Amino acid sequence: KGWIYKGSRIINWCPVCKTSISDAEVQYEEQNGHFWHIKYPLIEDDGSISTTRFLEFATTRPETMLGDTAVAVHPEDERYADLIGKKVWLPFVDRQIPIVADTYVDREFGTGVVKITPGHDPND
Repeated sequence: KGWIYKGSRIINWCPVCKTSISDAEVQYEEQNGHFWHIKYPLIEDDGSISTTRFLEFATTRPETMLGDTAVAVHPEDERYADLIGKKVWLPFVDRQIPIVADTYVDREFGTGVVKITPGHDPND
């Protein structure tokens, strides 16, 4: 009947009990944070890392940058329309990641660029 299925999901993990816990057992707490504005260099058409062109994003979790697999922009955002399908250089791990279009991105929030980090956000 489709009531049980196997899927890949982020789970809550208790480091003290060393077991997974349900959302009902988690006490969420809003915290004031800081937006870090970070720029990833664009990859030029010749494959070189640009020293003058960057894609800026804002994040409260700069420590998750190592796990980024892409950056997303809204497909109707004119500021980034020419960058969809191109790549940026992910520093620290020396690899390129794609710029993708997704309607999930809120053009009015932050810079309108969302970093995609599947290990840290179920929406990614």
